[in-house]
Amino acid sequence: AAKAASLKAPLKDSTERPPQVVRRRIGRLAATREARALRPALARLAAHCLPCGETARPGRCRCTRARPHAPAATTPRARAASSRAASSGSGRVDTSTTMRRAPIRWRSLWASSFRRTAPRRQLSDALRSGDAAVGAANLDWTRIGFDFQRTNGFVKFTWSDGRWDDGVFEPEPYLKLHVMSSAIHYGQAVYEGAKAHHCEDGEVRLWNIRANANRMLEGSARMMMPEVPPDLFVRGCQWAVAANRAFVPPHGTGGAMYLRPYIFGHGPQLGLSPAPTFHFCVLAIPVASYYAGGLQPIDVKVARDYDRAAPQGVGNVKASGNYGSDIKVSIEARSEGYPTVLYLDPKEKRYIEEFSVSNFIGLRETRGGGMTYVTPDTPTILKSATNDMLMDLAGSDAFGMTVERRPVDVAELPEFKEVAGCGTAVVMMGINSITDGTTVHKYGSIENVEKLYTHYRAIQFGEKPDPFGWGTVCPHLNDVAT
Repeated sequence: AAKAASLKAPLKDSTERPPQVVRRRIGRLAATREARALRPALARLAAHCLPCGETARPGRCRCTRARPHAPAATTPRARAASSRAASSGSGRVDTSTTMRRAPIRWRSLWASSFRRTAPRRQLSDALRSGDAAVGAANLDWTRIGFDFQRTNGFVKFTWSDGRWDDGVFEPEPYLKLHVMSSAIHYGQAVYEGAKAHHCEDGEVRLWNIRANANRMLEGSARMMMPEVPPDLFVRGCQWAVAANRAFVPPHGTGGAMYLRPYIFGHGPQLGLSPAPTFHFCVLAIPVASYYAGGLQPIDVKVARDYDRAAPQGVGNVKASGNYGSDIKVSIEARSEGYPTVLYLDPKEKRYIEEFSVSNFIGLRETRGGGMTYVTPDTPTILKSATNDMLMDLAGSDAFGMTVERRPVDVAELPEFKEVAGCGTAVVMMGINSITDGTTVHKYGSIENVEKLYTHYRAIQFGEKPDPFGWGTVCPHLNDVAT
């Protein structure tokens, strides 16, 4: 954008900048992504007569009048040849007066290039096909980060008159909503986070997707929205993945297809009551691994001046409004050097709840040399599906840990040998220290956290056996799309 802005400045007055300078400035940007929209303008520019600006076409332009139109020279060699022809009387006429009489409107030419061209990326039919190979989109898989990426589209189901429709696949990333939709005014919305992975055996698998379907049932009931049947939920996720197969990060890149199923109310609803219509949508977005170079422990601050959720509120469901209030808290913490915060219970400020967007895990040593996996349990905590799976893995024969889900007093922080957070997006994050006012609790190791993380990820990508049956193969597009 900055390059384009700098290019626009010289175009204000054609008498100040010779056309050759303008062409050189455009030419330097022609190969860049920002200047692709200029290519049609370059073609039109080359077809303009420099003296009068008339477009080249069969016939005559204003400045030549009695002789055929001569297109403008666009290269140094061609300009030199034109100059020689002019001196011999066989080429262009003298432009000393015509330039002043009819200056070329270069700025208008610039503007028209943007009006007449559509810079939107067009996806090929091969990428839109359900038969596309995994990773055929050829993105820079290790550097796409955790951000929105344009794909083939998303899946949308509509609930009206007491039933869900068969769903449609929307290619454009936009929704048309009524201005009085309850999701906008009253926050009647719930979302989920899930993943699909390209595994070592070549299959694409959805990861523990039924757990997300069941949690959305709880959220929909609390927020007075129609239930999304688990089979419909799973089919929507399968459809979104199958239709965007070309954008699934290939095995070995560490990336995954992040799924964002969400339900919200819309339609003309002024009073505070359930919406007349609902949409259930599923986005599929390729994301890179959070930790391309391994787990990096972070420092955390206890947020004593803020509450994540109200007692007997909606903290135990994934309501969209729960996360908007965390933005200010997180930004303030980052300004102090803390990537995230740890919330305490809103009633007594005594028990640990969870980090901004992930559950709390504490590992403590037992007298016999074993480890105990401890995670909080309060009425306002959103139970993480990832945490449930990590609890199963920690208690399995592979690790043999004792697992405890119970209220965890903040006074227990010094007793933990290792501390971590867990969630769908991050999987696990190691904690280096927790600052509570003037007290700093330091944890010198994440050895066992890293072992859990590595083993869990190996199961996700099919590199280790899956004795729990968490991964399910995603079927072909023709088997799930209507």
